[in-house]
Amino acid sequence: MVIEWPEGEKAPIKYWLSTLPEDTPFDAMIDTIKLRWRIERDYQELKQEVGLDHYEGRSWRGFHHHATLCIAAYGFLISEQETFPPLLFDVTAGKFKKVALPKNYRPRGSPVAA
Repeated sequence: MVIEWPEGEKAPIKYWLSTLPEDTPFDAMIDTIKLRWRIERDYQELKQEVGLDHYEGRSWRGFHHHATLCIAAYGFLISEQETFPPLLFDVTAGKFKKVALPKNYRPRGSPVAA
């Protein structure tokens, strides 16, 4: 049995019964327990982002084809997402120097005469 009892709480907030072998390391057990939430998040993204829940056909074969293409598209999106490095700093924090405009600069459509 695994019990989650955060500091400051009066009582435990979650309980899990495990059938894993007794020699399973604690970290591996927690990873297995928390895996459910990652799977649910992936399923939710499949429905929202890729359109897994948009199928309106009536045959198992049609749904199977639709689900297969959705999962393939989701796998492609995840692999593409991994190619971008994470942001090392906040882009919106003003860490870039402002470019100085020339003195005679006039924005396009400006009513000021050239």
